[in-house]
Amino acid sequence: MQHIWLNKQNNKNLIVFFAGWSFDFKPFEFLECEDNDVLFVYDYNELNFAEDFEKYEKKYLITWSMGTFVAYLLKDLFKRFDKKISINGTPYPVDDEFGIPFKPFLLTLRHARTGLEGKFYQNIFSNDFEYERYLKNPVARTIDNREKELKVLYEKIKSTSDVYEKFYDYALISLDDKIIPAKNQINFWQKNAKYLTIESGHFPFYNFEKWNDIIKLAE
Repeated sequence: MQHIWLNKQNNKNLIVFFAGWSFDFKPFEFLECEDNDVLFVYDYNELNFAEDFEKYEKKYLITWSMGTFVAYLLKDLFKRFDKKISINGTPYPVDDEFGIPFKPFLLTLRHARTGLEGKFYQNIFSNDFEYERYLKNPVARTIDNREKELKVLYEKIKSTSDVYEKFYDYALISLDDKIIPAKNQINFWQKNAKYLTIESGHFPFYNFEKWNDIIKLAE
């Protein structure tokens, strides 16, 4: 697990963001941090994380896609956060009812390298314009690293069978999500958190200009 501070200016407010599988901070650099220290967490080849957040007055956890699952594994670190927001993810990321259905996930796993060379990222976005924007500042991680990460995540998913303990406060769900069907996300969150649907694809972040825009939606 890697992390990088997108902004660290001893602000009173903190945002911790857990990215989805195969991503890093490069495609997110356009989001303005404003008065927030922002810690970006990614690369789940190893699931270890240690930071001290006690000095912050306001603390927000935002997770996306597989990051929702990973952050939930570390939930004891974030229980005292003011808001915990999931975006296009659930704590059951591979699940026929609550996550990515098993058949398409296993196809992605089997053909991860081919997907990472293009088609997977095309499916992340809702239109060609967004995909072209992504290509101007794409993920910088190697394909080998990203391919291995998916295998590690799946082994962790298979070995995790805990019943969900209420943790997330809000969920944002993209209606045009081609990765995790919106209906599966709604199936999970309708009983476990407040949720809001938005018109977007799996990567909805180009709808925002700053991190605070996401926090304001979850009110």
